[in-house]
Amino acid sequence: MSSVLHFPAATPQQSLDYLQAKLAYYTDAWDLAEDLARNLPGIQVIDARAPAAYRAGHISGAINFPHREINASSCEPLDRDRVYVTYCDGIGCNGSTKAALKLAELGFQVKELTGGLDFWKREGHPLTWGEAPGEWPVTAPDASCGC
Repeated sequence: MSSVLHFPAATPQQSLDYLQAKLAYYTDAWDLAEDLARNLPGIQVIDARAPAAYRAGHISGAINFPHREINASSCEPLDRDRVYVTYCDGIGCNGSTKAALKLAELGFQVKELTGGLDFWKREGHPLTWGEAPGEWPVTAPDASCGC
């Protein structure tokens, strides 16, 4: 018996529903970089790592908001009309999930960055160092994700 077909494939409608829902929860580095390069409103990137890790290199424009510090009081300044994209080091880290969970519990719209900072760097997207969020470079690297 087929290992692939041991469990029947979903119907096209089931696949459509599942895949649309999946994309509601996640974004990837390429899509996020495109939106940041175009300076589109409504998105705020949150680096959920510790301040020392943030200072050592972060996504240009991201604010440092360690997941351990997220609570109702610390979120008061956040704009509820924005979508918050959380990230941490990469797939071996769940800081972005913890940050997204806490933000969602407080009523914010969230997405997680697939692959975190690791995938961001692999694709050659801009980084900023230090305590300031930094700004997106005027000219972003010319790269293609190939997908």
